[in-house]
Amino acid sequence: MKQLNLSCILVLSLLGSLSLQFGKNQLAAEEAPPWAVLKPVADQSPLPGTQPLTDQGDLSAKMIEGIDRFLLKQIAIAAENRSHAWQRDLSSSAAYEKSVMPQKQELMRMLGISDPVISGRFSYVGSAPQSVENQFTIYEVTWPVLNDLTGAGLLLVPAGKILGDVVAVPEADQAPETLVSSDQTGGNYAQQLARSGFRVLIPTLINRDLNKWNLSQREWLHRPAFELGRTLAGYEVQKIMAGVQQLKQTSADSSRPTGVIGWGEGGRLALYAAALDPDIDATAVCGYFGPREQLWQEPADRNVFGQLNLLGDAEIASLVAPRTLIIENGTYPRYGYRTTADGKLEVISDHYPKLKGKPGKLLVPGKDDVRQEFARSQEFVSGLKPDAPSLALIETDDAVASQTLQVFIASLDAAAKLATTVKPLEIKSAAQADARHDAQLAEIERHNQRLLQLAYETRIEFMKNLKTGSLTEFEKSVEPYRELFKKDVVGEFALKLLPANARTRKYQEGPKTISYQVEMDVFPDVTAYGILTLPKDLKLDGSEKRPVVVTQHGLEGRPRHTVGEEKYRAYKSFSTHLAERGFITFAPQNPYILFDRFRTLQFKAQSIGRTLFSIAVPQHQQLTDWLKTLPFVDGKRIGFYGISYGGKSAMRIPPLVDNYALSICSADFGEWVWKNAATDQRSLRYSYANKGEYEIFEWNLGGTFNYAEMAALICPRPFMVERGHFDGVEPDDRVAQEYAKVRFLYQAQLGIGDRTTIEWIKGPHAIHEQGAYEFLHQHLNWPVPAE
Repeated sequence: MKQLNLSCILVLSLLGSLSLQFGKNQLAAEEAPPWAVLKPVADQSPLPGTQPLTDQGDLSAKMIEGIDRFLLKQIAIAAENRSHAWQRDLSSSAAYEKSVMPQKQELMRMLGISDPVISGRFSYVGSAPQSVENQFTIYEVTWPVLNDLTGAGLLLVPAGKILGDVVAVPEADQAPETLVSSDQTGGNYAQQLARSGFRVLIPTLINRDLNKWNLSQREWLHRPAFELGRTLAGYEVQKIMAGVQQLKQTSADSSRPTGVIGWGEGGRLALYAAALDPDIDATAVCGYFGPREQLWQEPADRNVFGQLNLLGDAEIASLVAPRTLIIENGTYPRYGYRTTADGKLEVISDHYPKLKGKPGKLLVPGKDDVRQEFARSQEFVSGLKPDAPSLALIETDDAVASQTLQVFIASLDAAAKLATTVKPLEIKSAAQADARHDAQLAEIERHNQRLLQLAYETRIEFMKNLKTGSLTEFEKSVEPYRELFKKDVVGEFALKLLPANARTRKYQEGPKTISYQVEMDVFPDVTAYGILTLPKDLKLDGSEKRPVVVTQHGLEGRPRHTVGEEKYRAYKSFSTHLAERGFITFAPQNPYILFDRFRTLQFKAQSIGRTLFSIAVPQHQQLTDWLKTLPFVDGKRIGFYGISYGGKSAMRIPPLVDNYALSICSADFGEWVWKNAATDQRSLRYSYANKGEYEIFEWNLGGTFNYAEMAALICPRPFMVERGHFDGVEPDDRVAQEYAKVRFLYQAQLGIGDRTTIEWIKGPHAIHEQGAYEFLHQHLNWPVPAE
């Protein structure tokens, strides 16, 4: 028993000793945390050779404000420069049509109209035909548009002589039945046209109701379509054009005229359809016409990439000539999503709202604005021979006014008289309206998903001119793809960089590092900002030159997050830790901060065929050019290492900034097109299609550059992926599948497999450091520090 007690005492003593030691170790751990311990410096003197940085404000917010001013000026410049892209030949109608064909083709490309409309006949569906006072009959119909896409709506057929055919396009939030029997604004006029002797087809448009993710139905369909090189407006224009074709094919008189009329969204689509379809003889655009430079304020589904470089409303109107175009300067529909009571866009600062989509509103121009835009359209075609085209502006306070309808039908048949009788009707098909709409929505969603499945082969065809017989052959053949990526995907501001005029000040100090805040000029109003961190043992006199790692933060990140303790779980102080290993690091501010403030910048940029990376690329060009001027920097050894949104940057910036000797994509690489365009229930856990990042969608990546194709633009420079198994961005198999294509290019085709790798980590959405650090030491040729 005594022996047992003695043993217990010894064990307890040992445990006490271990506990004491553990406590000491814990204290030591607390005294030496894993993150970089940095302190502000009192001395804010500049880096030698630079100007003092004296601005004490938020340099990141200043950068965003400057980009905003820059983009608004670029939109104004685009409007001024549009005329340079046009060479109208006014000598004859045939010559004019030929001269504007490039602009028509460009409009089709912008709308994503690339698949031909198929032929077929109306199918009579739904409720039985409904005769109205023996004057006209209402049919529910569908008609073929594309192989897996149909139009659906109502067909009104007069009982007597048919004077002409009309497609009446409703406002998005109007069911076709509204145009037959409703006294709401913009209603009833299809009934009036049918009573006047015109056969009327009324298509169903996708409405703006909110779905279960609090996105408008139109934005929900437009998001994946945009990623795949299509637009919702393009689909609906094709439905109108296919409807015109059906009316032509089912007409007993081949000379019977065809017109299109619409209000609100219907007016917009009628204008586009008339610009593109010469079979449309007359068009009336109501509740949509005016200056379009505020396109970025409109709902997301109205986003047309690059439209304002070539086309305002007046320019589109000029494409209709010499056919008849009537603009009604009357009442416009009102709609706002995430807008304030006075119609301003709602801006948030610290959270995602319950409503996840883009803030947007329908623009309501002033009467004078409409007159001025109409006058521009007149100027474009006033000299057209032999006769001036038929352009009319009707001033009214109504929506689809009787005056407009009379001028419209008279342009189709000079003897036509507008019926004055319009009666409330019980429309049998109204019971089917919601189901018809939902079927149309589901059909477009399925079509998008089919395009997503086909996109893999589309990109193979797109990249077929890339030669891999040798490195020399590859480097020559990849350049046209880089140029296309720069101009058509990222978007380029072909402006000369300003002198950098770098302003700096000392910022923080650690046991082994000293850092500086750096600001420099890029374009007028556009600055670049970041934190330069130097090892303390670095000789600044130029007697040694070291490699640089540009360390890029993620969404809503700041340069300081990559440097010290703040947000350590994701960033691991990797800017400072790399400097402690002997690298110079630079942590830039990229323009994806301040929530809606940066997201609306994306739409401003996209309206003129640019993106946020159109700003980020020249910022990185400027900062790397400046780094190369520093006497202690080896300009041939500058690497890029970005996480999350910084990983997106790692795929888009190094291809276009050849100062970067390598790129590391952390916590973002994967099947990017799928992640943006997939809407099936199993994929929505990962997909952006139903998320709050409404700016993330990029025009036609599905048909051009997924991440493997972007990596090919980085090749033959070293490229690495850092992937955490428990990163919720994408599942492992999607990442592996996309990276396999990168590995195949580097290793199997070019024989440089030692220049690429992927590190699989049992970890979350975070910097891992280990494998990436080894990659940086190897490919930037810097020795690993002794332990």
